[in-house]
Amino acid sequence: MTLLHPTTTATRGQISLAQLNVVDVSLKRGERWLAVGVSFQARPGELIDLRGANGTGKTTLLRALAGLTPKAEGSVTISQPDGAPIEQAGDAVHFLGHADGVKRNQAALGQLLFWAQFWDAPRAQAAVALAAVGLAGLEELPARSLSAGQRKRLALARLLLAFRPIWLLDEPTSALDTEGREVLGAMMRTHLDAGGLIVAASHEPLPLKPTRTIRFIAEPASGPAPDAEAMP
Repeated sequence: MTLLHPTTTATRGQISLAQLNVVDVSLKRGERWLAVGVSFQARPGELIDLRGANGTGKTTLLRALAGLTPKAEGSVTISQPDGAPIEQAGDAVHFLGHADGVKRNQAALGQLLFWAQFWDAPRAQAAVALAAVGLAGLEELPARSLSAGQRKRLALARLLLAFRPIWLLDEPTSALDTEGREVLGAMMRTHLDAGGLIVAASHEPLPLKPTRTIRFIAEPASGPAPDAEAMP
């Protein structure tokens, strides 16, 4: 499967390469510790897999990396590969939550056209993205007429509208059948080959072999969760 990657489209604040630096990050929900002292660096071309049971902090970490959830401790920085800071870090990140974020009453193509306009991407990229995820011919269908797997593909298509070097993906394989997983795998491979990086949390094996796996351990009754372990 060949995907047209939006690396050559002129989008607002486009950043071609970035790395993610996570240093001693600790996460809490209320008074409960989810993870303590998480540290790793993700560079262009790397796929980081977050693993662990429900409630151990994987989603919270992704949201913290995206700047959507405050950290209890530690730092997250996004920089160029040479270490130079990226001032508008939000222009370097696509965050895809576990919910599809699709509006049920709006047509598939119309939803992508909205995001293309928001990101100053070419309108033609919306149709290209739909075709790339296997939804060609369904452009005018309202999302309520799509299956759960098709709605997931529509959510994934947003990643192809405008280039962001860092993809933060929460349960990207949920609701996808075998063909959908192949589509996702092709998207991920194309992104990594273009110099992007991916941090993904999933209960199921990812379509591609990760560069590293970070395992989250459930909080023991007596205290905060142990450090998340980085596995080769």
